[in-house]
Amino acid sequence: MKRRDFNRFALGIGLSPILANAQVVGQTETFAQPPSKNVVADHPMAAVRKYVDAFNQGDAAVMASTFAVPGSILDGMAPHVWQGPTATQDWYRDVLVEGKQHGASDYFITLGEPLHNTVTGDSAYVVVPATMTFNVRGEQVTQSGAVFTVALRKLSEGWRIAAWAWAKGTPR
Repeated sequence: MKRRDFNRFALGIGLSPILANAQVVGQTETFAQPPSKNVVADHPMAAVRKYVDAFNQGDAAVMASTFAVPGSILDGMAPHVWQGPTATQDWYRDVLVEGKQHGASDYFITLGEPLHNTVTGDSAYVVVPATMTFNVRGEQVTQSGAVFTVALRKLSEGWRIAAWAWAKGTPR
């Protein structure tokens, strides 16, 4: 790599955190105070909360209704990636199969306040700390310190999840 190209590359790395957090007037909306659970229905965080609430209730149909088609999921559970028009249903089916194999049930996610909650036009990026509780053979397990990262698109019917990734926390 030529020195000039390396300097451009290094400058890009050095500026990328600044540029990623820069507010472009008229295009990006960053919330100083992230919306709470009483978020406006036409806000990306409402779609995220609706998805998580549906997961907590075991409602795969509502989970799917919050997703853009096609969608993508990246999770710590094998096969790790689900894509396409039935990504949510396929992922949830695999969650239940894996849970049965390990004696796990009663999954429940609690979301914290968003660390990132940025809207740029019809795209949004949300990063939320999360805690998951579940039972394994009758014993409650709490996985704290997880991170739920979500990319959303605004469609004619409202905000829909285009992709999400779950970074596992620490079980205790």
